[in-house]
Amino acid sequence: MLEDKTTRSFAIGAAAGLTAGLAANAVRKIFVQAPTLAAGEWDDALAAEHQATLKLFDQIQSTEDGHVTRRRLLLTQIGHALAKHAMQEENAVYASLRTHGQVGEADKLNGDHGYVKQYLFELGGMAADHPQFLPKIADFRAMLEEHMREEEEKVFPRLRSVLSEEDNAKLTKAMNLEGLKLA
Repeated sequence: MLEDKTTRSFAIGAAAGLTAGLAANAVRKIFVQAPTLAAGEWDDALAAEHQATLKLFDQIQSTEDGHVTRRRLLLTQIGHALAKHAMQEENAVYASLRTHGQVGEADKLNGDHGYVKQYLFELGGMAADHPQFLPKIADFRAMLEEHMREEEEKVFPRLRSVLSEEDNAKLTKAMNLEGLKLA
C-alpha cells in the first residue's frame, strides 16, 4: 500500500514536472520569437533579424584575443540566430518565391545558406584566439551583408509586390511558425 502511494506520488510529480517544463519551453520560444513577431510583416521581421545578427557580429568583432569564452558564446548565438532565420526563409519565404516563379532567386539564396553553414563549421573548428579568427569573421560578415542586401533591396520587395495582402499575411504567419520551431 505504501509502495502504491509512493509510485502514485512519483508519477504525479513527474507529470507536474513535465507539464512545467513544456510550459517553460513554450514561453521561452515565444520570448525568442517575440522580436520577430513585433517587427510586423514577414519582410520587415526578416530585416530586423538581419540587423540583430549584425549586432552580434559587432560584438564578436570588438573582442580581443584573450576573450576566447566570449567569442565562443557569441559564435554560438550567431549560429542559433542564423539557423532559426534560415529555417524561416527556406521553409516559408523561399518556398513562396518558388511558387511565384522566382526559382532562380530562391535557389541562389538557398545556396548562400550553405556557405553560412560552411563558415560556422570552419569557425567552430578554429581556436577563438587564432590569428585568422577575426579575419574569418569579417569575411563571413561581408558575405552575409551581401546576402541581406540582395534580399532586402531586390528579392523581398519583388515577392511582396506579386503577393496579395492576404498572401503576405499568410506568409508572415507561416514564417513566424517556422521560427517558433527553432526558437
